[in-house]
Amino acid sequence: MTKGEAKKRIDKLKKVISYHRYLYHVLDRQEASDAAFDSLKHELYELEQEFPELITPGSPTQRVGGKPLKQFKKVKHRIPMLSIEDVFSGEELKKWEDYLGRMILSKKFEYFTEPKIDGFAVTLIYKKGILVSGATRGDGRIGEDITQNLKTIESIPLKLKIHSLPNTGKKLPKKIIKKIERLIKKGTIEIRGEVYIGKKDFEKLNKKLKKKGGKTFANPRNLAAGSIRQLDPKLAASRPLKFFAYDVITNLGHKKHSQSHQILFSLGLKTDLGKECKNLKEIIGYWNNISKKRKSFSFQIDGVVVTVNDRSVFKKLGVVGKSPRGIRAFKFSPQEVTTVIKDIRLQIGRTGALTPIAILKPVRVGGVVISRATLHNAEEIKRLGVRIGDTVVVSRAGDVIPAITKVFPKLRSGREKEFKLPKDCPSCGTKLLRQKQEVIWRCPNPNCFAKKKRYFHHFISKRAFDIVGLGPKIINKLIEEGLVSDPADLFKLKEGDILPLERFAKKSAQNLIKAIQSKNIVSLSKLIYALGIRNIGEQTSQDLADHFGSLDRLKKASFSELEKIKDIGPIVAKSIYEFFQKKGNLELVEKLKKSGVKIKSSKIKSSKLKGLTFVLTGSLNVMTRGEAKEKIRLLGGDTSESISEKTDFIIVGNDPGSKFKKAKKLKIKIMEEKEFLKMLR
Repeated sequence: MTKGEAKKRIDKLKKVISYHRYLYHVLDRQEASDAAFDSLKHELYELEQEFPELITPGSPTQRVGGKPLKQFKKVKHRIPMLSIEDVFSGEELKKWEDYLGRMILSKKFEYFTEPKIDGFAVTLIYKKGILVSGATRGDGRIGEDITQNLKTIESIPLKLKIHSLPNTGKKLPKKIIKKIERLIKKGTIEIRGEVYIGKKDFEKLNKKLKKKGGKTFANPRNLAAGSIRQLDPKLAASRPLKFFAYDVITNLGHKKHSQSHQILFSLGLKTDLGKECKNLKEIIGYWNNISKKRKSFSFQIDGVVVTVNDRSVFKKLGVVGKSPRGIRAFKFSPQEVTTVIKDIRLQIGRTGALTPIAILKPVRVGGVVISRATLHNAEEIKRLGVRIGDTVVVSRAGDVIPAITKVFPKLRSGREKEFKLPKDCPSCGTKLLRQKQEVIWRCPNPNCFAKKKRYFHHFISKRAFDIVGLGPKIINKLIEEGLVSDPADLFKLKEGDILPLERFAKKSAQNLIKAIQSKNIVSLSKLIYALGIRNIGEQTSQDLADHFGSLDRLKKASFSELEKIKDIGPIVAKSIYEFFQKKGNLELVEKLKKSGVKIKSSKIKSSKLKGLTFVLTGSLNVMTRGEAKEKIRLLGGDTSESISEKTDFIIVGNDPGSKFKKAKKLKIKIMEEKEFLKMLR
């Protein structure tokens, strides 16, 4: 940037900053968030540092103001650690309540609200009142054993005992207290919460690390997560980690979630007693109150958690995907900064959906450097009035994809360019279409290269057919050469089809054909996932497979039948129903069958292994460990990644690991592959 360009930019920044300062401090109005306002001031400061001769006295910047572990063991959660869906407004909260009402035909709910601490989720298990294990969330079903690190946190009691509740006018029923006392003496109590680092402790530690020339952390959550997952517990002990409890998983006879917090407090754990709310108005009032106080909190919070208070109703509402229906995170305004849009490009998904992506001047937001942000669709570009070259506000809430939320038209230099969505697909030239009830434009061409390659990549991915050796470059080449038009064609390929391709010799061609053919037998759940039905993930695919048992039954399912399935809502039901109404999709399914793809049953065949837990170690000869786990599941058994007293059998293959030694110490029944195969028969 030349000095002349810098002067023009500085002058414009001064005017915009002055305007927003006046709105906020004089008129009590706000058109840009504090974070966005600070970002503009920071840009001005950076320019003035580069061109100090342009600094003027009236510039806004001139105001005065145990032993190390080799690796973590895997732990299967008895009850999955699920995630929470976000809402950002009262309107979204109302939609959620209406949805709950439709689910169980009720118009009135009682809620419990509490601050949402921005930490790292863990679960603690106490046996006879003693902390015996602790684990991370992981993928929600399997986490990592971090017990030794958690024991270094002073706010986590190593031994539970009952304390008196604060003077709130509420008392725990005697039967609950008696059950707690009973389980402390002889039983198990599971508690969940967040590991965190206080704001002041975070600043002190970062300063200390900086002085020593070490790596500093972007935010307290990253520091907490990094500290708790250190293999050396001494390092975790050296960090100022704390624990904040939010739920007791064990059924102690409590009927309300609010009582969970009373129980946690009585057990000597740091928690928030929250607030019971009779309606949405009270929730919003609580949210506003916490929002005002959030800076006074010693730890970071990013919203409040709203839970249906009645535990029986909460359970009845069930789960959709990886989130319970009866809970929402009512978030505060997302973190925001300003940057410049360098370009706008179109991304074509596997369903043909076109998404405009803003290519940004790299900027740090929410502790992460980003260079891209979604503009969602053409309507959003029109609503915001976005142009290439604009200074914009980029928002990022948690792990949500960054998005453009505001444009500063007064900062334009005149060189900005309008973006116009093409009428034809940029990949294949087909005219784009948009359904009446949608804002998304799609390429309807089933042979569109961009759309097709995305679909193929999804089909062969690990969670679908898992075809090793068939990477994106090979897929693209097969499509370009016309060797495949849909995934079913992969299973018809012959060695001679591959040989003419660049970089393919006889051996590599043989290996690729062998890799493809080795995956022609697939479970129903994996096939459903591979089909790429909109809104259908891995867990929903498994749920559908368990419910219907065959693809034919799923194809014939009505919308109402799909909607009644546990954990499947109306949007997902509609996606499934509409997918199987399309002739092309039905033809693909039939073509897969004719190409030799076979579906192995994913339904539990018997209860032969019910109640038994298996651990596998070493490589097997007859089948892979993944196949062995699937066979155990089909016979009603469970598998685990770690050895414990709950393990019934350990299946030992070639070159077994440390699990084998631990199994011997715990006197777990050891079973070789031959014996395991006999059991399966």
